[in-house]
Amino acid sequence: MSLLAVTDLSIAYGGIQAVHGVSLTVAPGRIATVIGPNGAGKTTLLGAIMGVLPSRGAIHFDGTSLSGTDIETRVDRGLSLVPEKRELFTTMTVLENLRLGGWRHRAEGAEARHRGLDEAFALFPRLAERRSQRAGTLSGGERQMLAMARALMARPRLLMLDEPSLGLAPLIVRDIFRTIVRLRDQGVAVLLVEQNARAALDIADEAYVLEMGRITLSGNAATLAADPRIVEMYLGALPKA
Repeated sequence: MSLLAVTDLSIAYGGIQAVHGVSLTVAPGRIATVIGPNGAGKTTLLGAIMGVLPSRGAIHFDGTSLSGTDIETRVDRGLSLVPEKRELFTTMTVLENLRLGGWRHRAEGAEARHRGLDEAFALFPRLAERRSQRAGTLSGGERQMLAMARALMARPRLLMLDEPSLGLAPLIVRDIFRTIVRLRDQGVAVLLVEQNARAALDIADEAYVLEMGRITLSGNAATLAADPRIVEMYLGALPKA
């Protein structure tokens, strides 16, 4: 059974049709990735699923339609989005950003809040070292870690990530992607939008290729990674040792 089911989704804004009849699914505890060129509609797709952008078609989460629901309701039901620009509160500390991420669980008491922070710091030990540091002074990799940790404070069942590798050094990207796999292994479903197709396909279970607002290929991630068209268009030759 699918946790997220998107059916025949179309998105238009500013008089431009950005996404045309897209359908995809994400199963519980699985990583699905959407790859494709710049301007293909990947970020737009995530925005519509999260309720940031209006759309036509159907979006179901755990069998329930999300039609007409606002962002807060979708978060309450278990969706979280880490946007491409991360959108941290830069003048606030790491700890303050995390506490805001867990705001929906404020009624559960101090013990639950502390447990959420402990889990975030266990996942990203570097953030524990910088808990009193302002978010605006963090490195790019640390900001990405904080954006992910803040989203996880809401305890999502589905975590959506928009270009988590953008602007990061290869070693940091490797750490981020290892963390994504770890989250999947802990039972969190992940919908990963990523231009680094090789890294995305390496960790994903299922994959979709979005080109000019349409899904042109989909299937098992490992199978797509071996597809000659995908290799030519998105992967290229492996670097020589």
